[in-house]
Amino acid sequence: MLEFQNVSFQYAEDKQTMIKDFNFCVEEGEFISIIGASGCGKSTIFRLINGLEKPQKGKILIDGKPIEQIKQYSAFMPQKDLLFAWNTIEKNICLPMELQKIPKKEQKQRCYEVLKEVGLLEYAKKYPRELSGGMKQRISFARTLLAGAKMLLLDEPFSALDFLTRVSMQEWLLEQWLHFHKTILFITHDVEEAIFLSKYIFVIQESPFSHMEKVEVPLPYPRKREDLKKQEIAELKEQLISRLLS
Repeated sequence: MLEFQNVSFQYAEDKQTMIKDFNFCVEEGEFISIIGASGCGKSTIFRLINGLEKPQKGKILIDGKPIEQIKQYSAFMPQKDLLFAWNTIEKNICLPMELQKIPKKEQKQRCYEVLKEVGLLEYAKKYPRELSGGMKQRISFARTLLAGAKMLLLDEPFSALDFLTRVSMQEWLLEQWLHFHKTILFITHDVEEAIFLSKYIFVIQESPFSHMEKVEVPLPYPRKREDLKKQEIAELKEQLISRLLS
């Protein structure tokens, strides 16, 4: 579904290339995580996918077509929920549909459908200040879903949450992925989070980097928290941490 072909990129203010002759692909419907040290280029990959940055060399393709020729192929969910405090939850969720000029009646119908799916239908008329951090992230995810994209880019969406809420959100996100069948690219600094969520983990170790090591997580879906205690998973966690520290 997604393919980078010999992509090179450098920020104008940097002296060194960040990404050089980079090749990378993701199949439709996969849940993959990207891990690496701070500043290594994880978020830059998302910016290139979204078209917010342009590669100096190479191509980025979606279903074999250059991203410049496609609209609404990806939707982005950042670390902060970015909900507008002065709008109700319903109006916040309808924003991407307004931009797509979807009729008001259909906006409301789809908004209520997705709110029901994420378990927050009764909060449609509430304001962001009335919701917990976990609820806000679920609303942000619902809004991302309604952007109409097949691929979701989630950039450390749970990093600001407390431990118990983060664990709950990880389990909830897996349920939503299995239900909606989206392709998800997930950035995290939490190795255990990456293992619990992902089919494959891509590791950035070099700077500049030309490839990412691809690691398959040997767990079937659906997953349970107890799966993380299995010996092979504990060993995988230690191996990944050691790669990041090397």
